[in-house]
Amino acid sequence: MFSLMVLFFCRVGGHFVQTRMEDVKELAFRLFHVLFAFACLLVTVATASTTAFTMHRGVNLDPWVTWPLPERWDDEEILTNFPEWRRNTGLEDLQAIRKAGFDFVRMPVDPAIFLQDASEERVRKLLAAMLRSIDLLHKAGLKVVVDMHTIPSDKRKIGTNQISSDPALFARYLDLVGRLGRALSITDPALTAFEPFNEPVVDCDLAVYPKWSALLVQLHAAARNALPNHTLVLSGGCWASAYGLIQINPTTVADDNVIWTFHSYEPYILTHQGAGWTGDAMAYVEGLPYPPDRLGEEGFHEVLEEARHRIEKQAPEDKRKALLNNLNEMADGIADDAKALARLNEPFDQADAWSRQYNIAPERIYLGEFGMIRQEYGKNFLMPAEWRAAYMKDVVAAANKRGFPWSVWSWGGAFGITLADDKRVFDPVILEALKAE
Repeated sequence: MFSLMVLFFCRVGGHFVQTRMEDVKELAFRLFHVLFAFACLLVTVATASTTAFTMHRGVNLDPWVTWPLPERWDDEEILTNFPEWRRNTGLEDLQAIRKAGFDFVRMPVDPAIFLQDASEERVRKLLAAMLRSIDLLHKAGLKVVVDMHTIPSDKRKIGTNQISSDPALFARYLDLVGRLGRALSITDPALTAFEPFNEPVVDCDLAVYPKWSALLVQLHAAARNALPNHTLVLSGGCWASAYGLIQINPTTVADDNVIWTFHSYEPYILTHQGAGWTGDAMAYVEGLPYPPDRLGEEGFHEVLEEARHRIEKQAPEDKRKALLNNLNEMADGIADDAKALARLNEPFDQADAWSRQYNIAPERIYLGEFGMIRQEYGKNFLMPAEWRAAYMKDVVAAANKRGFPWSVWSWGGAFGITLADDKRVFDPVILEALKAE
């Protein structure tokens, strides 16, 4: 809106100048008019790509997923240390994030604890704890993206799947977006941004009637009404993938104070090894390196054979064939270094083309999550830091090449970039890779 006002006044001013300069020598008039138009163009372009919040390099803080079950959600210990990373974390730990070269953090906040059997007292305590956490991060010199981090689990009463499929629950969710937004309104828009939904799982199959675009319009309206001056972070569907992003027409939102985000863990077979919660062949894969040629062709195929053996021995009989096909299809996409790197870059090419199509500045396209698993909970295999560092270095290079800001997943947890969750010391090998330009 502001850019349109600037353009209007520039055009009116140009007409005024033209009528008043009729008696001036033609050369001087033309020079003045050209300079005037150029100045208006610069102002218009600048305002069109400006957001209240800017970012460069970030890290995701720990999510709620490893916290206790809902029966403990009213315990004072839980409410006081909300969100999860607050446990055993002090100002010095957060200052270490800033000293490591990160200028912002993405702070997951689980909506379920606000919605599931939540009393007004619980909600008030959670909001107060959230604001204290943001204030602590600001004191550490960090900007904050407050991320309403829904969890896609059918075992939950309230999660991503339920919110996007139940109109009544989605209406409650919109009310919560408004309430969290109003709480955040006291924060500095230059230091705090708001992401009202994490990884919608709908719209992966466009043969099914698309849902996310219409839901996104409602989500944006609820957040913007609560936060008129803060930058909003919005995504497409299909797990906030680049594929989901390019299905969105951003003119339906028509808001210059928005940063568009996508997540990428491609090639998936490399980044999610051993993760049993994925529900696919990943649970049976251990030891695939990055880049794939690191072990040589023979070593690469030995790892795949071991994964096939685990599927045949451990997977339910009625699922083995599908899992083996799934494994073979994914493995083919990383058969050599060139294929793996092409798969890694594909989401960035999609997001870049989309941003150019809609004339969105690259600093408003944000890689909100990327990473490579360190160690799946309950498993012995530990991914070598050198493999993870090589992968993250190539992802950062892909983002930097296109001018996209990014935040790595994550500070702690299975994908953590620290040496251990309890000590919060960054892995120096990975940290060096993330600093690469």
